[in-house]
Amino acid sequence: MFSKILIANRGEIAVRVIRTARRMGIRTVAIYSDADANALHVAMVDEAMHIGPAPVGESYLRGDRIIEAAKATGAEAIHPGYGFLSENPDFVDQVEAAGLVFIGPSAASIRAMGLKDAAKRLMESAGVPVVPGYHGETQDIVVLASKAREIGYPVLIKARAGGGGKGMRRVDDPDNFPEALSGARREAKAAFGDDRVLVEKYVEKPRHIEVQVFGDNFGNAVHLFERDCSAQRRHQKVIEEAPAPGMTAEMRKAMTDAAVKAAKAISYSGAGTIEFIVDASEGLRPDRFWFMEMNTRLQVEHPVTEMITGVDLVEWQLRVASGEKLPKSQEQITLAGHAFEARIYAEDPERDFLPAIGTLHHLRFPPDAPINSTMRIETGVRQGDAISPYYDPMIAKLVVHAGDRSAALDALATALKDTQIAGSVTNVGFLAALAQDKDFAAGDVDTGLIERKQAALTAKRQPDNGVIARAALAASGARPSEGLPDDPWAALPGYSHFHPIERQVSLHFGGKEFKAGVTALANGRFAVRFDGMPPMAQSQADLAGTVCWPGHVTVFAKGTSFTFSVPDPFASAADAEAGAVSMRAPMPGLVKLVRADKGDAVKKGQPLLILEAMKMEHTIAAQHDGVIAEIAIEGAQVTDGTVLVRFVEEAGT
Repeated sequence: MFSKILIANRGEIAVRVIRTARRMGIRTVAIYSDADANALHVAMVDEAMHIGPAPVGESYLRGDRIIEAAKATGAEAIHPGYGFLSENPDFVDQVEAAGLVFIGPSAASIRAMGLKDAAKRLMESAGVPVVPGYHGETQDIVVLASKAREIGYPVLIKARAGGGGKGMRRVDDPDNFPEALSGARREAKAAFGDDRVLVEKYVEKPRHIEVQVFGDNFGNAVHLFERDCSAQRRHQKVIEEAPAPGMTAEMRKAMTDAAVKAAKAISYSGAGTIEFIVDASEGLRPDRFWFMEMNTRLQVEHPVTEMITGVDLVEWQLRVASGEKLPKSQEQITLAGHAFEARIYAEDPERDFLPAIGTLHHLRFPPDAPINSTMRIETGVRQGDAISPYYDPMIAKLVVHAGDRSAALDALATALKDTQIAGSVTNVGFLAALAQDKDFAAGDVDTGLIERKQAALTAKRQPDNGVIARAALAASGARPSEGLPDDPWAALPGYSHFHPIERQVSLHFGGKEFKAGVTALANGRFAVRFDGMPPMAQSQADLAGTVCWPGHVTVFAKGTSFTFSVPDPFASAADAEAGAVSMRAPMPGLVKLVRADKGDAVKKGQPLLILEAMKMEHTIAAQHDGVIAEIAIEGAQVTDGTVLVRFVEEAGT
C-alpha cells in the first residue's frame, strides 16, 4: 500500500479522498491555486504545494507542475478526483513516465472511452446496446443535418468529448439545427478543446440510469448496482439516488451484465461508471436501454452507491492501484436500503440556475441525521469561505440513507429544510421542493421532469408579516442578551429617560421596500411597527432563525430562506446616468459573442450577446425595447454587475 499520495484536485472531492487516506494511514499532499490558499482541503492534508494562479489552465490543469509537486514531496501516486485531469490519458502517460502511479484506469482505457463516437462504435462491437445516431468522423454541417433528418427529429447534438451537459443541444425543428450546432460547437470547444459533435435520436421520456463498475489488474470486473440520475436541469444532475426506482430484477440483470461486459471489453481497472439512456415511456424494459457513455473515474454521486453497499469506493481505488485484487467478488456485494444525494450549489434557480458567487457568511447543516436514517455531508467549504467564479459552484452534497425509498426521501426533505446558508443565493429551496414533488416522490421521474415543472419548483415564496418583522428586528441591531456586560442598564436595550426610542429600518425584497419602526421594550421584548398596521410583538428568541451579513439579513422559516437587502442610508442613490437604462452581467464571465451594435433598435427578448461562465453559455436578451447606446465587446472579461448594454431610450419614451 502507498505511504503517501498527492491529490490532484480541490474542494469536496479532495476532502473526500483525504478522509479515506487518513483512515488507512496514508499521508496526503494537496495542491492549491492562489484562490484556494486557505481552502479546507489545504488545511486538512499533511503537506500542501502551491500550483499557480486561480484560472484552471494555469493551476489545476498544469500536469507538469502537479507531477513536479508529487516528486518534490515524495508522493508515490496521484489521485485525480473527478474533473480537471481525471480523464486525460496524456496526463496518465506523464504520471507513469515520471515513475509514479496514477490512481485510476490505464491511458488506453481512457482513450477507448474518451470520445463518445468511438466509444459507441466499440460498445456496439462488444454487444452492448447503443442509441441510434450518427457517430462518424465527418463534421460538415450538410452531413450532420442530413443525418439528423434520417434519424428523425427531435435529435440531440452532443459534444463527442467531455460531459456534464456542455456542448449539448436538443433540436426539434430542422430550421434550428444550424444555430444549435454552432452553439454546441462553441461550448464544446471552450469546455474540452474539441468542437466535434455527434447526433443522436432524442428519447422522448428518457431516464438516465448508470451502473457503477470496478475492475482490477487481474482481469476481474464487478458492478455495484445502479444509480438513477434522471433529475437534471440543463443536462446536469441535481438529485441522484440508488437503487433506481421501479427497477425490476430482469432489467437490473440486463443492465449490470451489459455494464460489466463494457468494462471487460477495455480491460478496465479502477472505478468507472457505465451510463445508459433508458426509454421509460412504457416502464423499465430490458430492451429499452442504450449505452450513452463511460466515465472513467469516480463519479460525483458515488456516495449513494457507498451508502447502499457499505463499500468505500476510494479505498477500493487505492487498493487496486497499489496492486491488490478486488476486495470482494460479485456474490459478496449486496444492496441494502435506499440513498439520495442532493447537490447544493451557489446558483439562482429563479434565473434559470445561473451560477452565483459570494461569501458563505452563514453555513449550517443539520447537526444530526433525520430520524431512522443516516446522513453524510460532503463539502469542501467552511463558513466564511468564498464561492469564486473560477471553479464549480458546488457548496456541498447532502447524502441520506434509510430502509426504503419513501423513508430516505422524507429524510432528504427534512435535512434540506434544516440546511441554512446565507451570503450567496443557493438552490436549497428548489431541492427541497423537488424532494416533495408528488411525481418525484412516486418515482415517476425522467430527465425532462424539472424542465416541465421548473416554474412551480423555482417559484419565489413571498415573506409573510412575521418574517418581515423578524428581518426588521435583526436589521435594527437588536441582539440576544447572552454575553452582554454585567450592567443594569444592559437589561434595558434602547433605554430612554422619557419615552421609548423607535429605530427606523428599511428593507428591500423582490423589488419592494418595507419600512418599519422597532422599539425596545422591557424583558427582552420588542415592538415592530409597519405603516398602517398595529405593532407586532417580537422577542430576542425570534432572532434565532436570522442571520445578518454585510448589507443583508436572511430569515430562515419553514425550510425557506428569505434574504432582504438593507440599504446603507449614507450611500449615494445615484447609480446610473440620468435618462439611461443599463443591463448588467448576472455573473462573472467572458463575452463570447455579440449580436447587436451601437445604435441598433432592439425588441424585448431579442438576444444581444452570449456570456460564457463556468464553461457554460448564457444568452443575455433585451429586457425591454430600446436603442443601444453602448454594448460590450467580444472577448471582454466581465465581473458580476458589469454594465453589458446601455440604452439611450426605452419604448414609449
